Amino acid sequence: MSSTATLISRPAPADLDYRSRFGNWDNRASVRTKALHILGEHLDGQLFFPPELVPGIDHPALAAVMTPECRQRILMHRLHVYLSFTTDLEQLVVNPVTQLLSREQLGFDLPKPMLRDAYKICADESWHALFSDDLADQIVAATGEQPVALPRPRFLTELDRLSAGEDSSIRGLTSLFFTVVSETLISAILCGIPHDRRVVSAVRDTVADHAEDEGRHHAFYAKFFEYAWHQLGPAQRAAIGPLLPEFVTAFLAPDPGALTAVLAVAPLGVETVRGIVEESTPAAEVRASIRKAASASLRMFTQNGVLDDPRTHDRFAEMGLVDA
Repeated sequence: MSSTATLISRPAPADLDYRSRFGNWDNRASVRTKALHILGEHLDGQLFFPPELVPGIDHPALAAVMTPECRQRILMHRLHVYLSFTTDLEQLVVNPVTQLLSREQLGFDLPKPMLRDAYKICADESWHALFSDDLADQIVAATGEQPVALPRPRFLTELDRLSAGEDSSIRGLTSLFFTVVSETLISAILCGIPHDRRVVSAVRDTVADHAEDEGRHHAFYAKFFEYAWHQLGPAQRAAIGPLLPEFVTAFLAPDPGALTAVLAVAPLGVETVRGIVEESTPAAEVRASIRKAASASLRMFTQNGVLDDPRTHDRFAEMGLVDA
């Protein structure tokens, strides 16, 4: 995204005072204070990833052929998916947008301290990508097994699809608000893994570092949304609003291609595995899970009047994120 559509020139509401969460960044940010975490006890009864976060792993068809070694390999490859997802998200989505924000290239009127904080987010996100990639390499070195081949991540495919539908009035705003949504969601992985003593300590500690940094990013992008949303023109808000639930779902819905590749580690045919994936991700349960994980973002949308637009509200309701 090189530029955004021309915005309606309108100052942000005066009561949106910016209070930076990055005042002690030098002493708290993981890129400033933490070293890479070294994989140690991967064969000592620890898990690579919580099995509860792998749909289908306890399916009866898998249980019939599952061994402890196979189960650990599935969890390892699910971790690889997460680490690759993180690197792709930070390097291909978040940082390109945040770099433009830091250089005042997005067309919004923002407080100067916010621009400086955007630089810090770029440093954080590059570090998150680096430590994710490094941990993935450590796992390969320790196990002698390469990650399974994965299709293009679902969230990137969705971003491509939604960006292709932009018209000139919202050019660039799809990538921008896609990034904002990604930074305000709170995933079960970031919340749960740091406290799960079953999981390898290097994984727990890496995710904990990421989660702590993302708390500051969440506050930044929630405030940015307040500024940006009220500086858009009515037609732009009407165009972007119905896309917001699409963005939420792009990040939080299961990725069938990746999950199929992971579960195919088991000695079952690909079609059988696809059936397991389908049975293990029923639409109603997925929608309920997404709605719960998106609660902070949904509050942000509500507080800024996003759902006041009937068409936008209807799209959120159709996707199960709010009541009809």
